Amino acid sequence: MNDAPLRPDPDILLAQVRAGEDRARRGRLKIFFGASAGVGKTYAMLSAARAAQAEGTPVTIGVVETHGRPETQALTQGLPRLPLREVAHKGHTLREFDLDAALAFGARHPGGLVLLDEFAHSNAPGSRHPKRWQDAEELLATGTDVWTTMNVQHLDSLNDVVSGITGVRVWETVPDRLFDEADEVVVVDLPPDELLERLHSGKVYLPTREGGGDDQRAERAAAHFFRKGNLLALRELALRRTADRVDDEVRAFRQAGAVRPVWPNRESLLACVGPGPAADKVVRCAARMAAQLDLPWHAVHVQALSREPSAATQKALDLAESLGASVSSFSDRDPAGALVRHAREHNLSRLVLGRARRRRPWSRPLAERIAAVAGDLELLQVAEPPGARQREGAAPAAEPPSGPRWPGYLAAGVACALTAVLATPLIPLLELSNIVMIFLLIVVAIALRYGRGPAVLAAFLGVALFDFYFVPPRFTLAVSDVQYLVTFGVMLVVALAIGQLTAVLRQQADAATRRERRVRALHDMSRDLSAALLPEQVADIGARFVRAEFGMPSTLLAADLNDRLQPLPGGQAPVDMAVAQWAFERGEPAGRGTDTLPASATLVVPLKAPMRVRGALVLDPGGARALDTEQRRALAACASLLAISLERIHYIEVAQHSTVQIESERLRNSLLAAISHDLRTPLASLVGLGEALRLTPPSLSPAQAELAEAMAQSARRMAALVNNLLDMARLQAGAVPLQRAWQPLEEVVGSALAACGDALHGRAIQVDLPADLPLLQFDAVLMERVLVNLLENAAKYTPPGSAIRLWAEADAEAVRLCVDDHGPGLPRGQEARVFEKFERGARESATPGVGLGLAIGRAIVEAHGGRIEGRNRTREGRVEGARIEITLPRGAPPPADNPPA
Repeated sequence: MNDAPLRPDPDILLAQVRAGEDRARRGRLKIFFGASAGVGKTYAMLSAARAAQAEGTPVTIGVVETHGRPETQALTQGLPRLPLREVAHKGHTLREFDLDAALAFGARHPGGLVLLDEFAHSNAPGSRHPKRWQDAEELLATGTDVWTTMNVQHLDSLNDVVSGITGVRVWETVPDRLFDEADEVVVVDLPPDELLERLHSGKVYLPTREGGGDDQRAERAAAHFFRKGNLLALRELALRRTADRVDDEVRAFRQAGAVRPVWPNRESLLACVGPGPAADKVVRCAARMAAQLDLPWHAVHVQALSREPSAATQKALDLAESLGASVSSFSDRDPAGALVRHAREHNLSRLVLGRARRRRPWSRPLAERIAAVAGDLELLQVAEPPGARQREGAAPAAEPPSGPRWPGYLAAGVACALTAVLATPLIPLLELSNIVMIFLLIVVAIALRYGRGPAVLAAFLGVALFDFYFVPPRFTLAVSDVQYLVTFGVMLVVALAIGQLTAVLRQQADAATRRERRVRALHDMSRDLSAALLPEQVADIGARFVRAEFGMPSTLLAADLNDRLQPLPGGQAPVDMAVAQWAFERGEPAGRGTDTLPASATLVVPLKAPMRVRGALVLDPGGARALDTEQRRALAACASLLAISLERIHYIEVAQHSTVQIESERLRNSLLAAISHDLRTPLASLVGLGEALRLTPPSLSPAQAELAEAMAQSARRMAALVNNLLDMARLQAGAVPLQRAWQPLEEVVGSALAACGDALHGRAIQVDLPADLPLLQFDAVLMERVLVNLLENAAKYTPPGSAIRLWAEADAEAVRLCVDDHGPGLPRGQEARVFEKFERGARESATPGVGLGLAIGRAIVEAHGGRIEGRNRTREGRVEGARIEITLPRGAPPPADNPPA
């Protein structure tokens, strides 16, 4: 290997050129990044902005939060400031960043700079974008530079990690891609002791003039978030995340500049997995070192062009992948050069490889060859495991033979002999040099057809036959002129070189052809899957691909609504449902050739889609060999395509079902609104006429009075039904404003019981409300309506005279109010459906009603921020009745000495 610089990848160069063009049109994003609040990010941003302004850059303040700190406020003096936009929200006026004013500033000052503090801030409702970082993206797209600030807990990928450390969840986050794509990230760091000192001295949360407000906030922050352990952990997270970004920048720079030497700026490992018995030990040793030193590591196997990885090598690669390595496998005739190239491309400074013995006097071990061409790499050799030599000697017998090789050698011998015989009559016509060309042509043909070994035999036989048949004295191996020895030597060297190069080119062409055929097959499969509309079509396409690529029958299993696998039609492979269900539930391959249930006759691959596992693919290898690396990758790609297709079909069905439901609901609501409005006035008139009929002289007979009363009651029931329909329509449209007030729950319960006196006549009502129930904020009229509906339902659907219990309990977060009855209970499996519109306990029932009471109750409770649920009460497996449970948020009532108006 020479010392010339590595040739850059053309695709990488093209991508870099395009990225450079896009970057030239966009503004530059600079992030001042810190571990927590109070480290001085805004101060650092303003200081840098003043320096940029002094150099002639147009600078303006879009939004800067100084939090009243005088030293930060002083830095804003002299910097232009954009006026803030006023937004009305819930009776308050919020002041937000004015994006249009910033865009106008950028149009007036090309290359200008806008300062946007608090990158993760959520904009007020009604703004153009919900997040401030989206405002920044629009500014950057116009060519305006943006400087901003953010903390480590605002990164999407670290948000849950930080909440686990500090116990505080931050809901305003920024996508990691913005942090990674930023043109510059400045880490603003402060030691934890100094930050705590700033906090206690009031420089993080400033005290107010009245005192108490921010002082208590600082005390709470110091007691919970601003603890030294938390700050140390956040500081480490911020520095590590920044180091990862810098590492990506270094790798991109090396690729762009085709840097050859490895830069040991970050420790990393490369495990060189060979075909020998030490492969497992190399992988385990590299994994232990990476875990101890907390290093990223790769595992690479370079295979010969004419052979596939052995079963032991494939097992070692699988082990490396399971241990967290980035695994690669490729073909190259120079393993040392390929490993060095991989190490330099990925900036891997330390190589771990097995200790090899010198097999031939003229050959050098792999470690010596790597050291000869790459002195900048560190090499760690792993000792051979015990008994490796015996296993290595027996290893070839474990590999199934790839086919008889003697036909190639026989063909080489026959071809050389025929050439000598057929060329003999040409001695008077051709020079000996031209006859030599004929023998070289035979070597090329043998190499193309049969490979390296037969080509070498053809080279030696060609020299011998040329000497025997054509060089004087003929028909002997003696030569009359010493110069013929040079001819023989040159002929042999040229024949060997041509045969070797031809065999290598043939092997490379075969490998490229196999890869091209596999890629074309995957392309055809993805094209066919894109047009599939049924799971059965997906199964048929997958079966054709597996049969063509792997020569195996297969069966596709799809998950049903209960996450149970069901075989799709057309499957030809036997299915062990226990193995398939295990692979589906855990998302890992199982069966033959894996570490899970390897005794199974089939291989099961889970179908992992972006949202979830959609099924499993079962293959029946039969007597075939284990899949090699390339076949495993093709199978993984096939499984991924099948999973995505099944998920696409699933969501098409969901979208169609949702569309039908939405249209049906819209039609139903429109019909209800129209009917209820048209019926309300006639029903009110009918109720009034029934009442007037009883009071109009002369007095009615008892029979007539009974008929008038029945007519009035029926009209009242119909009027109540229409009112329910109107209320349901208004609640769904959001047209019912809540008149909330802090009040005791007992008053609403008492008024609801009084309103249901007739319906509850003859029943034992047990009310169990603790004396220490807190005040709740709710609309008394609507909440009374909910309780009335629940009590009337309990009276309708339970035996006459059965008891009804109404009770409540409170915890730290909410208050639970329950209504228990002693009836048949809710339909099993439909406890949630009874809260849908027009849902009743029984489809055909003499009980009056249309199934709106619980639906109205759910709408009212959810409007209060609560929830309502139904379940059956059981004892010893027997249903004792139903329970409807209302959960309302507890909230914080105002002080007793300052009641709300």
